[in-house]
Amino acid sequence: MASTGKKTRGRKKIQMKMIENKEDRLVTFSKCRLGIYKKISELSILCGTEILFIVFSPTGKPFSFGCPSIESVSNHFLSRNRPINDNTNILIESCRMVRTNKLVQHYNEVHSQMDAIKRKKKVLVSAQQTSETNNTNHWWKTPIHQCNPRELDELYSRISEFSHLCHIAWCKKIANASSMSA
Repeated sequence: MASTGKKTRGRKKIQMKMIENKEDRLVTFSKCRLGIYKKISELSILCGTEILFIVFSPTGKPFSFGCPSIESVSNHFLSRNRPINDNTNILIESCRMVRTNKLVQHYNEVHSQMDAIKRKKKVLVSAQQTSETNNTNHWWKTPIHQCNPRELDELYSRISEFSHLCHIAWCKKIANASSMSA
């Protein structure tokens, strides 16, 4: 019967020491190299600086990594007075501009909403002041013989709606009273 145990050791912490077997060193280096490059790139972007990183493989072959690129980092160090021409700052600046534009757009939307609310408030205050001066504060206080057909129709629909709401409230009260007594 075959063993069903794990064939690999999985991921676990190992002691930092020189790997004696040359082939094992090459395999370990090839597995770690891309991860190291990725971490260096992230560090460079987060810090906003240029990084030149050279690592030697177990065979002695140098592997170099520059962020944003090897050419821009080397040009920066070879000619100190020339600015770096890299795409990282352009990318960061474009992201910042997009975020700024979104915030400005949101601000303008909120500002226009506030203006609309202020206009509505002015209209309501004006209507309230007008109704107070006419002494007709409520729609039901308007004399029926002074209403035109459209106003009568509106008055009828409001009274019908009010009657319907009263009926619903009355039914709920009756239902609650009967459930309490049961």
